[in-house]
Amino acid sequence: MQAWTSRKMLLLFHLPWPSETASFSDTMPIIVDLCMESDTRSAVGTGAVSTVKFSEATVGRHLARRLVQIGVRDVFSVAGDFNLSLLDHFVAEPEINLIGCCNELNAGYAADGYARARGVGACVVTFTVGGLSVINAIAGAYSENLPVICIVGGPNTNDYGTNRILHHTIGLPDFSQELRCFQTVTCFQAVVNQLDDAHELIDTAISTALKESKPVYISISCNLSSIPHPTFGQDPVPFLLSPKLSNPMDFEAAVEAAAEFLNKAMKPVLVAGPNLRVGKAGDAFVELADSSGYAVAVMPSAKGLVPESHPHFIGTYWGAISTAFCAEIVESADAYLFAGPIFNDYSSVGYSLLLRREKSIIVQPDRVTVGSGSAYGCVLMKDFLSALSKKLNRNTSAFDNYSRIYVPPGNPLTCEPHEPLRVNVLFQHIQKLLSKDTAIIAETGDSWFNCQKLKLPPGSGYEFQMQYGSIGWSVGATLGYAQALPEKRVISCIGDGSFQVTAQDVSTMLRCGQKNIIFLINNGGYTIEVEIHDGPYNVIKNWNYTGFVDAIHNGEGKCWTAKVSSEEELFEAISTATGEKHDCLCFIEVIVHKDDTSKELLEWGSRVAAANSRPPNPQ
Repeated sequence: MQAWTSRKMLLLFHLPWPSETASFSDTMPIIVDLCMESDTRSAVGTGAVSTVKFSEATVGRHLARRLVQIGVRDVFSVAGDFNLSLLDHFVAEPEINLIGCCNELNAGYAADGYARARGVGACVVTFTVGGLSVINAIAGAYSENLPVICIVGGPNTNDYGTNRILHHTIGLPDFSQELRCFQTVTCFQAVVNQLDDAHELIDTAISTALKESKPVYISISCNLSSIPHPTFGQDPVPFLLSPKLSNPMDFEAAVEAAAEFLNKAMKPVLVAGPNLRVGKAGDAFVELADSSGYAVAVMPSAKGLVPESHPHFIGTYWGAISTAFCAEIVESADAYLFAGPIFNDYSSVGYSLLLRREKSIIVQPDRVTVGSGSAYGCVLMKDFLSALSKKLNRNTSAFDNYSRIYVPPGNPLTCEPHEPLRVNVLFQHIQKLLSKDTAIIAETGDSWFNCQKLKLPPGSGYEFQMQYGSIGWSVGATLGYAQALPEKRVISCIGDGSFQVTAQDVSTMLRCGQKNIIFLINNGGYTIEVEIHDGPYNVIKNWNYTGFVDAIHNGEGKCWTAKVSSEEELFEAISTATGEKHDCLCFIEVIVHKDDTSKELLEWGSRVAAANSRPPNPQ
């Protein structure tokens, strides 16, 4: 039995999940410290720990109960011979719904979407063929800082250390290939091939995922999950995590330096980045925005993390393709505080942002950098932003400038009767669907840019995968997100090329009784790649997409499909989806011209192409 990181064992106490209006930071378990032996202490607030019948004192039951304690109610899986007995324990756990997916990649994407909505997700696959299939989704979760528990059914304990060659492997007696692959995309790896320290390994893995906000890998030998062991003789004690604390001296110095820097500025602005979620600092950011009076923008991958109903919200800052008048305000500011930014080639539009380091304060989950000079470590974002809000002079200059130059956007030209449908008209209708009871999932592609322009009402969810940008992500993510928040109707905007990668798990949505609305945008190929570099490889085989969904529906579950090519047909389809078929999964294929794209994609594509084609530096 092995663990590939050496950390003190941590435990976490899980509280009931809050209402749908809570931020991501509010949905994580309460963090406190507890240093007692796991099999002798009492559960906090629950009295004595209950004893488990010895025949049920198994690692499989323990793992299932641990997932329940941290808030997992749905586990996404693909069955394989190495994980079958482990899956029996998830089936037997009354508080877990085991969901079989069509493939491991989608199971991982579903766990990703579930983690975005609930704070943590889990998937179970089989050894190597399953693990190396799910690993792309786990890498995406790692890049997006999502705690996903990836569980693998491993080889029989008797096969370790022998010269035996097993099926589902690459034909070598060394079984570590899968582990070595996962070491680069998870923050902790536990290989359970004996029971004596299985309890500690599993608890350490799960607590590390929650503390680091990253995926972990747990492999359990196929012959261990149902064997009783004394370490599992009591119900798992509710988990607790040691809290992260700011270094008081660095914290005070960082707050003072940032306050002095911003109070000298004439027109400072605030910009939220995606790591605001990692820092669990959404409320603290809003507190800072309220007290400072600064103009407030979000980076594209932070859309949905800050309420767009905030009175000083000015839109998405995305360089040359920002929402109207936002870039002019941010880039002309004499000071800008970025909370949790990620500046990659996509978010910087090919490294073309007009920002200057000496004007910036960069706040990451545990570090603050002021201007081009001082940096302060061990300073937690949430604490820093809250304390800074009490030190700043109110300054509305940047927002006043925005108010002076702002011109309300015009509406797309009205379509003539039976005129071919345009993408901008489609998203005008999607905007009208949004409410506190909906969430948007935007697939990699032109939906990125069109969905950025949607105005989110209070309580409406929004997710997309910008850092990793794996096409097909949205199908599995929709499955997981909708399963985590059944009270919301998830609206997914998916391009035809992306849909072809992961289409099968619409079937799983039907099995789960989900009522999502999927807009399949059929423009005949990989439009986002056309705008970066065109070629015949960007053209795909056209499917009868509604026919495909009707085939997998096969009369089981509630499903309704429509194919539209004009505004009149779109209006009728949306009316049906929100009326008569409101309790169905609704799949609407939208046929548009292959060159009908957002202007933002055209600009972004040309700049990313220029960044990709830079010649080598001279030697």
